[in-house]
Amino acid sequence: MDTYIRSEREEVSKAQVFTYKQLQSATNNFSPLNKIGHGGFGLVYRGVLPDGRLAAVKLMDRQGKQGEREFRVEVDMLTRLHSPYLLDLIGYCADKDYRLLVYSYMANGSLQEHLHSKVLSSLTCRTLKGKSTLDWGTRILVAFDAAKGLEYLHEYVIPPIIHRDFKSSNILLDEHNDVVLADFGLAKTGADKIAGQPSTRVLGTQGYLAPEYAMTGHLTTKSDVYSYGIVLLELITGRLPVDAKRPPGQNVLVNWALPRLTDREKLAQMVDPYLRSQYNMKELVQVAAIAAMCVQPEPDYRPLITDVVQSLIPLVRQRRMGTPKRSVSSPRCVSSLLKSPTTQSPALKANIKTLQ
Repeated sequence: MDTYIRSEREEVSKAQVFTYKQLQSATNNFSPLNKIGHGGFGLVYRGVLPDGRLAAVKLMDRQGKQGEREFRVEVDMLTRLHSPYLLDLIGYCADKDYRLLVYSYMANGSLQEHLHSKVLSSLTCRTLKGKSTLDWGTRILVAFDAAKGLEYLHEYVIPPIIHRDFKSSNILLDEHNDVVLADFGLAKTGADKIAGQPSTRVLGTQGYLAPEYAMTGHLTTKSDVYSYGIVLLELITGRLPVDAKRPPGQNVLVNWALPRLTDREKLAQMVDPYLRSQYNMKELVQVAAIAAMCVQPEPDYRPLITDVVQSLIPLVRQRRMGTPKRSVSSPRCVSSLLKSPTTQSPALKANIKTLQ
């Protein structure tokens, strides 16, 4: 198991330190043409570093203590944590009052862009030229990789880390559509993954917040599991978590979807129309069952993210074996999947069985 107890000076020294002028030059003076989105407390630009590498450069807002806190947390987290399922931090800039973060460039943008670009293109999303909506098989793989990222934070870091802002815009895809998690500025460590953090300031994104966290500020790894369930609903339906343009009763995705997830006929009617019925019904039932468990109002009824990973492995194995780039050149190799147990938690098994 990795530990989160390392020398801060030793770990931060592994990140490259940039000057503001270097990053200003890399992004062509933060040209609007290079803007590729926004993260927590800052805009993100495509840049070319002095060594020729493509990078994503986040220019943090210069006002407010929260932006400074996010910068420090992000640098601290990503220089200590190392997983193929987390976005690589190349370096940072703390030049005078400028705060910038430099990440590996993810060529295929965010999951949010793929699922909702037509709705959000004028607000937050770049145009994904030449890219079609993700097919069903790719959505399964995205769901698995995202779960693996959370599993690393919850199960393989001591103490566990709660992302606190898990959402489709923080799930990034590379040129092979392999996934990493991003935006750790709101992340919190928890002494105990179940007991979690006592009452804390509520931060995050509307539509993804677990009910107990939104109402009381109580934060646990199960809060991330709820957010993960919302992302599964996005993958199934192609809908935004909150959409004021929808008819009454359909504005909040989880409220509309949850009663329908256990009805096969209604479930089929929920599927993203862009999939054009090109999906496996048995797999849809399984993913819907997982989503239904993850978004339970009571955190005790939600699975651990490890249970989710194990439940998805049977859906992923054949796809990874049939995709050489992912199984060979990508660190997400098939051998690591085959070594993992494929047992599902009893609760997830029961929920899937009721739909079949």
